[in-house]
Amino acid sequence: MTSTIPVVETERLILREHRLGDFEALHTVWTHPSVYEFITGKPSTRELSWGRLLKYAGLWALNGYGFWAVEEKATGRYIGDLGFANFLRDIEPPFGDTPEMGWVLAPEIHGKGYASEALAAAAAWGDGFFKQDYARCIISPENTASVRVAEKTGFKRIDEIQYTGEKVLLLERKFRH
Repeated sequence: MTSTIPVVETERLILREHRLGDFEALHTVWTHPSVYEFITGKPSTRELSWGRLLKYAGLWALNGYGFWAVEEKATGRYIGDLGFANFLRDIEPPFGDTPEMGWVLAPEIHGKGYASEALAAAAAWGDGFFKQDYARCIISPENTASVRVAEKTGFKRIDEIQYTGEKVLLLERKFRH
């Protein structure tokens, strides 16, 4: 099977399609408190992690864009996920066809600048791909590291809203067409 998912490379990372072999590492990432505490509030089960892997593959097939697996070039190891999605969130204001960016990286690589590097590369890819004016993301106000990464990539805070009963920051980044 040939992949139609683009590969995006940075100095230290490869953004690529998810593979079956990523499952155990993906599950491990999603069971670490520093990853889930601001997203779901609880560790992922194997079933939820499997569904997440399937969702990542399905986003590309159905939307023509999606989340990449993030691979560390030096080691060839899977270290997280990031990209664009349409999750059809039950959220106000509704996102409609506005792409949503998201990212999750393994705790052992936090603080190395990988998130900023990967997000900048994904955003640059989006600049050339999307026809919409901007992308959005939602981040827990307590997740100051993710807020910093988003702002570094050009996201601006536009509101504080509720999602699943929790306060989240709504941020937007204009695409550079």
